[in-house]
Amino acid sequence: MRLFVLVLTGGLFLNSASAACLPGGMPRNELLALKAAKWQVPDDARRQQLALGMVYCLADPDPVLRDEIGFEALSAWMRGDKMTTATVQSLRTILLPRLAAADPQGVIRPFAALTLAEVARRDRLKPYLSSAERQELLTAAAAYLSGVRDYRGYDEQSGWRHGVAHGADLMLQLALNPALGKPAHETILAAIASQVLPAHSYIYGEGERLMAPVFYLARRDTLTAAEWEAWLSRLLAARKPIPPVSQAALAQTHNLKQFLYPLYASLTLSQDAAQRERLLQAVTSALKALD
Repeated sequence: MRLFVLVLTGGLFLNSASAACLPGGMPRNELLALKAAKWQVPDDARRQQLALGMVYCLADPDPVLRDEIGFEALSAWMRGDKMTTATVQSLRTILLPRLAAADPQGVIRPFAALTLAEVARRDRLKPYLSSAERQELLTAAAAYLSGVRDYRGYDEQSGWRHGVAHGADLMLQLALNPALGKPAHETILAAIASQVLPAHSYIYGEGERLMAPVFYLARRDTLTAAEWEAWLSRLLAARKPIPPVSQAALAQTHNLKQFLYPLYASLTLSQDAAQRERLLQAVTSALKALD
């Protein structure tokens, strides 16, 4: 009940992504001091209140407030088990609509996805979501990643946007969740496939981030070697052929290599024989087809 009151009194418009980054009334200098103190807030109720206020910071155009304050604080408290289940549930409820919110500056959706990855991680390690809530998160995450068209990464003034990578991070946590089975895995793979081959050359490590959930899904026995081969074959078939040479074809080939080479290296180094058997040969064949 106390948390409900805090939400109403301290953040009546928490669903508004445009509110000022002043969690608990703390200005920038106090927030930086809290960061320097490694987010130590002894009073539990105060910490929960600050966590809910940090949601505003995730949409702030200032990259320090958005990334180094808002996201880092929420991540530290969730990973340090300093946030109640009720607070994490509130974050999920607030952030899910942001995956589809108007985002002219390109920061609201990516940082909602990145923070939801921490929400999903918490559920993976200490399950608290119902099956319906977990499915809702998966559906929203897949729609977000599939719909990313803003491929900006890092800017010295604006900081990180990184929509594809942040969406992949959310997919990674869902891929690792033992409560999700084959239908969910197929949804994850479809969303990832939708972003492996844009006609825009990735330069911010997107391929590695997209690869990670695929690598870990291959540790599960939900997809057979034949199904993995079919999935990779569809990726290859979607690539524009060279020749003829075009910017789009060159970008797609570059992006596919940026995805497949890290996946190949990770599988080669894996100690999981079953994982290698499921996927390594198909990845090797796909790379040979690009030569």
